[in-house]
Amino acid sequence: MSAFQPATIDATYSGGMAVVSESAGSGSMSAHPIRRLARSDAAAFRLLRLDGLARHPEAFGASWEVESERPLAWFADTLESQAVFGAWSDDGTLVGSAGLYVPEAPKLRHKGTLWGAYVRPEARGRGIGTALIAGVIAHAKTCVDDVGLAVGAANPVAIRRYEALGFVQYGLEPRALKIGDVTYDEILMVLRLSRET
Repeated sequence: MSAFQPATIDATYSGGMAVVSESAGSGSMSAHPIRRLARSDAAAFRLLRLDGLARHPEAFGASWEVESERPLAWFADTLESQAVFGAWSDDGTLVGSAGLYVPEAPKLRHKGTLWGAYVRPEARGRGIGTALIAGVIAHAKTCVDDVGLAVGAANPVAIRRYEALGFVQYGLEPRALKIGDVTYDEILMVLRLSRET
């Protein structure tokens, strides 16, 4: 496995589309159109979400057992009420997503939470995860002052990716998740934004 190379990200957000140009440490350049998902994407989002929950239960606070029982309308409602961005393969398969949750409470709505970042295994290594997160950040700049997240303490690749995008660690929650008899610590991170008005 090669060492993680920090990326230089240039992201713009307009009308539901985040266009992200990524220059990896190797100097290669690729462009990823990252689109905000709509109600009509609910079936594809449900498949991707359940794939992530099944493959990596330790990476999500949600569980496959609960979300697999939810109706398609629940996923559609999630896409309508929260900003969720997706990346598609050439054959039209949704291969990655990441979301931004913004609380409605007046004292909390200045900060958002990055959630559900996941890329299918066959699509990894192409910068899609970084592009999705950059797309969420580009959107977040239009509506919040800070973006927070929790990431598994045993996931150094994800931690380095978030650090490369400007997130800084501010805490550690021991035993944040429990699956069966096994507990998992989570690192808490935040990205301070200069909100565009």
